[in-house]
Amino acid sequence: MNKLCSILAALLMTASVYAQSPEKMSYQAVIRSSSEELVSDQLVGMQISILQGSAGGTAVYVETQAPTTNANGLVSIEIGAGAVVSGDFSVINWENGPYFIKTETDLTGGTAYTISGTSQLLSVPYALHAKTAEAVTGTITETDPVFVASVASGITGSDTTYWNNKLDSYSETDPSVPTGTQVGEMQYWNGTAWVIVAAGYEGNILTFTGGIPTWVGGTPDITNPVTGRVWKDRNLGASQVATSSADSDSYGDLYQWGRAGDGHESRSSATTATLSNSDTPGHGDFIINGTSPFDWRSPQNVNLWQGVNGTNNPCPSGYRLPTAAEWDAERASWSSNNAAGAFTSPLKLPVAGRRTNSSGSLSGVGVEGHYWASTVDGTGSQRLTFSAGAVVTSSSRAYGASVRCIKD
Repeated sequence: MNKLCSILAALLMTASVYAQSPEKMSYQAVIRSSSEELVSDQLVGMQISILQGSAGGTAVYVETQAPTTNANGLVSIEIGAGAVVSGDFSVINWENGPYFIKTETDLTGGTAYTISGTSQLLSVPYALHAKTAEAVTGTITETDPVFVASVASGITGSDTTYWNNKLDSYSETDPSVPTGTQVGEMQYWNGTAWVIVAAGYEGNILTFTGGIPTWVGGTPDITNPVTGRVWKDRNLGASQVATSSADSDSYGDLYQWGRAGDGHESRSSATTATLSNSDTPGHGDFIINGTSPFDWRSPQNVNLWQGVNGTNNPCPSGYRLPTAAEWDAERASWSSNNAAGAFTSPLKLPVAGRRTNSSGSLSGVGVEGHYWASTVDGTGSQRLTFSAGAVVTSSSRAYGASVRCIKD
């Protein structure tokens, strides 16, 4: 199976402005892979937009560029020198702010941008307004300051040699600046001291909440060292990794097989007995069906949830539903073939229960675990089930069961 690697983030490192024509802004970004490795010596596609008023404001200028990262994963561009998509960089009224810079990146060098970030342009870019100085006319009178002798006039060559020798043998650390301990950490000034921002995870977006840089969205990956497969660390819809087998905050949502995340997966969603004749029912009700073939869809569709690009795949980009064989391989790696083994495994699978196909009521919560596979089995589909024992077996598709996403 091919393994795809996606980008975590493109972080703004520096921004400077040339106040004289041609008007440009220097921009640098470090590109890293999902494994925190630098993307070195690689062509990337970028679209840069200047937004007016807010982070979602009107784009007054848009351009594209195709820079190449250096050995350190750094791209350096000059905004204002790219291929113009819209607007005129030279006529932006920098007094009429605030302005924001939005960057979108395509790792392949094309225009299928999958990564974006927006940051407010603060005081530095407004140096562009200094172009008004070009229109200054008339006579400028300048008076040079008069310097008098200072105590420094007595410094001799022996003094400087002595001081240099001291500096060569002395190492100084600023105790007010924290030392990083993990790749990807950053620091910000809170008005009193430098504070570390912990490294983020794949899919995180760095945003500002109350003036503090904060990672939002995304969940980390985990790897089973026995199978070598990479998974999301929690059930789809769960707020945290399981701290115990019956940790309710780790249960997550319960999906009907083949349905997208449309609201039906909520444990408290309403029910309806009206079957859907399409892949997208158009509502968020849990569709109950106590009649063979016990599916929420009529006619049935065996092509749902097949692979990372499969119809209605509810997993994040680059992830999919595991197959029955992949669940069997995980189950074989457990210390015991039951709910205890499921929780002590690298995946920490909780006993999240299920929703019944005939009424939509919850069943087995805190006792049983039911996890969908993408594998079709006749009129049903395969799922991993565990309690006192564990097995991968066939199940009706109208049941609601947990989803744990695996990396493609």
